[in-house]
Amino acid sequence: MPEGHTVHRIALDHSKVLRGKRIAVSSPQRRFAADAALVDGVRLLGIEAYGKHLFYSWANGLVGHVHLGLFGKFRVHRGTAPIDAPTVRMRLAVPKATIDLTGPTDCAIGTAEDRDRIVQRLGPDPLREDADPQRAFESIARRVAPIGQLLLEQKVMSGVGNVYRAEALFANGMHPNRPGRAITPEAFAGLWTTVVTMLRQGVVDDRIITLDRDEYELPSGRTRRGETTYVYHRDLCLRCGTPILTVDLGGRPCYYCPVCQPD
Repeated sequence: MPEGHTVHRIALDHSKVLRGKRIAVSSPQRRFAADAALVDGVRLLGIEAYGKHLFYSWANGLVGHVHLGLFGKFRVHRGTAPIDAPTVRMRLAVPKATIDLTGPTDCAIGTAEDRDRIVQRLGPDPLREDADPQRAFESIARRVAPIGQLLLEQKVMSGVGNVYRAEALFANGMHPNRPGRAITPEAFAGLWTTVVTMLRQGVVDDRIITLDRDEYELPSGRTRRGETTYVYHRDLCLRCGTPILTVDLGGRPCYYCPVCQPD
């Protein structure tokens, strides 16, 4: 499942292609056909990212919602798009480009109220200017659940996934099993700042790089998982060389260094 930086990057890149234009909306797969007809030929006002969700505002007042989930992917075609596209749930076409969506968890056309109901279920998104970190802290501070679990709960903080969870906790020397109610305001402030910084860099890079570029030389070209992180998917801690451990939290393995992140 893509983390929040990817969704925000999609919103930025797709907005450059589609915003302000009348879009030919279709569903080669047919599962989205009825909803596509509601906005086919309508001008797209903009694309908004919130955590791992995308919202499409149309000039007729309707709002589209896309959640990629584990298998959702976009593909941008410049020029002519493939005619044979049996797996494409939603196709957005303008004269010089076509954007195809396959495999999303959710893809629907609704109202502004539908969009608001989804957002109300989510915690603050660190990449948004309107994010209120105090809301996230209050959600964490009243829980006995481990911080490594809470960071994956989208109702606590929206957009953080498995990689950023591990890397932000490492950067703050915080063990993933530390109870939420044991997180001080000062410790949370450092954690929030780290998450914001990492996610923003992810939008710029269009990939996850959490290493300090002044301290570490990044590998050139395509990289494998673990080559641009401190502990995530590594065998040894990049900082101290200790074998990395994992603990299952939130249904995912959370990587951590037992030396740099003591109990």
